[in-house]
Amino acid sequence: MATTKEEDVQMMLVCKTHLGTRNCDYRMKRYVFRRTVDGIHIIHLGKTWEKLMVAARIIVAIENPADIIVASQRPYGSRAVLKFSQYTGANAMAGRWMPGTLTNQITQKYLEPRLLIITDPRTDQQAVKEASYASIPVVALCDTDSPLEHIDVAIPANNKGKESIALLYWLLAREVQYLRGTLPRSQQWEVMVDSFFWRDPEEVDRQEDEPPYVPVEVPKPAAEGDWDTGAAADTWDAASPPAGGAWEAGPAGESWAAPAAGEGGEAACGPEKGSRGTRQEQCRGQQGQQGQGQQGQQGQQGQQ
Repeated sequence: MATTKEEDVQMMLVCKTHLGTRNCDYRMKRYVFRRTVDGIHIIHLGKTWEKLMVAARIIVAIENPADIIVASQRPYGSRAVLKFSQYTGANAMAGRWMPGTLTNQITQKYLEPRLLIITDPRTDQQAVKEASYASIPVVALCDTDSPLEHIDVAIPANNKGKESIALLYWLLAREVQYLRGTLPRSQQWEVMVDSFFWRDPEEVDRQEDEPPYVPVEVPKPAAEGDWDTGAAADTWDAASPPAGGAWEAGPAGESWAAPAAGEGGEAACGPEKGSRGTRQEQCRGQQGQQGQGQQGQQGQQGQQ
């Protein structure tokens, strides 16, 4: 199913096509929706979509696609321009614009196009000037601060971001194919927007130089099987008791419940009686006898 206007506008929002600049040309005020607190002008994306449809109809009206020149001196638009020309058959001129391409008939690269599409009127001003001399219509992606001299169809959009430029050329190429009949509207275009994005050559070389990812194999445990089934000696239940007998029987003549000899406290006061008071009285009596014995021993030592 073909995408609707709302879906295209959502894609523009994701690619930040609606963000303009702090400055605004008086001829671009009609395309400005509002202004943020920071002073950035917001572009009306509904008008952007309508202008894209108008530009696509202008492109389709030209019988020979080779008579269309798509120029971009901005680096972010070079890859998008090449991809657009690949899918529409237009003539791409990415990079520096050779002066005299449209006016100097002596040069070998002299061209007589019927339509010129540019990415930025400010950076591509040489191409716009030559197109005005040769009376060639110009379609341009214009930001809020872009000059509109000799621009016939202005597509209001953010022409400074690589995502925004790529999306605009992708939408334009898709609509051209819809209008030409090469792609039915009931079918989605299989080409992704990512192929129109500009990529840094240094980043591409860095990715190619990186070694390929090799997954690390985790070693498996030596003994495979059920953990419950092991050797007889490895289980606590199967271990043999000590020579003296069972584990419960301690050393001969000793009881774990009996207190150690010579230890004071409540454990040395004998078994617990029926009441707590009786037990405390017995403990006090034993402690008093021990105190008297110690005093007697000190007296004998003094006499000696």
